[in-house]
Amino acid sequence: MATIDFRIEARDGNARAGLATVRGRTFQTPAFMPVGTAGSVKALAPGDLDRAGVQILLANTYHLRLRPGPERIRALGGLHRFMGWEGAILTDSGGYQVLSQAARVRIDEEGAAFRSHLDGEPILLTPEEVIRIQEALDPDIAMVLDQPVALPAAARDIAAAAERTIRWAERALACHRARVHSGQALFGIVQGAADLETRARQVEVLGSMGFDGLALGGLAVGESREETAATVSQVLPRFPPQLLRYVMGIGYPEDLLLAIESGGDLFDCVLPTRHARTGQAFTSRGVVRLRHAALRDSREPLDAACDCETCARFERGYLAHLYRCDEMLGPILVARHNVRFYQRLVRAAGEAVRRGASAAFRAEFLGACQEESPGDAGGAPTCE
Repeated sequence: MATIDFRIEARDGNARAGLATVRGRTFQTPAFMPVGTAGSVKALAPGDLDRAGVQILLANTYHLRLRPGPERIRALGGLHRFMGWEGAILTDSGGYQVLSQAARVRIDEEGAAFRSHLDGEPILLTPEEVIRIQEALDPDIAMVLDQPVALPAAARDIAAAAERTIRWAERALACHRARVHSGQALFGIVQGAADLETRARQVEVLGSMGFDGLALGGLAVGESREETAATVSQVLPRFPPQLLRYVMGIGYPEDLLLAIESGGDLFDCVLPTRHARTGQAFTSRGVVRLRHAALRDSREPLDAACDCETCARFERGYLAHLYRCDEMLGPILVARHNVRFYQRLVRAAGEAVRRGASAAFRAEFLGACQEESPGDAGGAPTCE
């Protein structure tokens, strides 16, 4: 298909750093995508994302299908214009949302049938329907419909879901080639839970189909952290080297650095903004919990190593005050910082690849990154 110009500019073991261009929009790899589930990264405007250094973000096919609806977004000029975002956009397929509603979903060869969590509307997501929705949304990168499996699960169920993922991928690819002529890229998704042999077969089959990129999906769905690490470190190096490699849904800094060292290029997670809403800030020395009473009198910046506006202008004591008063400015300021922290982290990891120091960078980061503020992570506001 060759709709993405992806150039690997440096390697260090399995780790890579490069540059990807799709439909005239360029992003450096490794790249972290903030999650804009409903067409908005929570608490952040497009200008905030620009200032944080974001070059590509993620939006959610399932949620945008429910509201405002793909045809409304098409009529309003497509997702970029709708969101006011000029950078690259990737939309996921809805497979994870199907998994999260497992008790209400019926999955067969045709697709996944369930009811909207908003109003009970019956919905059938098929591989072809997911392509049609993403055609209307018009992101730069679309994903195929897949079938992840929550663990624990029987081996036969893992194998059956993986084989169905391959068949759905074939149907999605055929529909995309027949319908979409805008230069939109399409990625396949490797499933198989913690079964490394099943994962290897997925890579072999999906990697030969002609996708623009390949994703490692079905992570953090009930397996242990050790199983997640084994899957990432053993499966990613098997991916075709010429394709972009997208590791879906893992987001703690230590997990990202392992995935980068294993050859991952593209990542997403809700953690930067979700943690901001609960008063938790990622810093170069660990997680800071801003609801902790010890921070109420702190004159320190959130992270002395950070160049974001939050760290330049505000002290921890003020941020702690905002959370204790339940002021909306607190999550906004910390979301700006957390997203910038993630952008700085992946850029620094990329520079370490270029220096041939990927493993050393990861070890240094983990050595310095000790949690600063153990203790209470919540509590009710204390002022009116």
